Amino acid sequence: TSLQESKLENLGHLGDSNDHDSLGLFQQRPSSGWGTPEQITDPEYSTTAFLKGLKQVDGWQDMALTDAAQTVQVSAYPDAYAQWEQQAADLVAQHWNS
Repeated sequence: TSLQESKLENLGHLGDSNDHDSLGLFQQRPSSGWGTPEQITDPEYSTTAFLKGLKQVDGWQDMALTDAAQTVQVSAYPDAYAQWEQQAADLVAQHWNS
């Protein structure tokens, strides 16, 4: 999800290039209740917030990854997450428990 949202960059306020008030790795918005700007730009906090949101989605374990991500993120580009699935799986395989 964060590969699509930020290319794994912890984005601060981008001025006119910003999507509303989206911040951080997951482009979460303080105005949507994700947390304060300071919290959202904390990678551990934003990841935990995303995972908490994911766990609230009924059946997320059986969904296509792009559908699960979209349900949490409510992106204007719901199919965009799919393009990152293999790269994300490779990163997890390479770094899990390392």
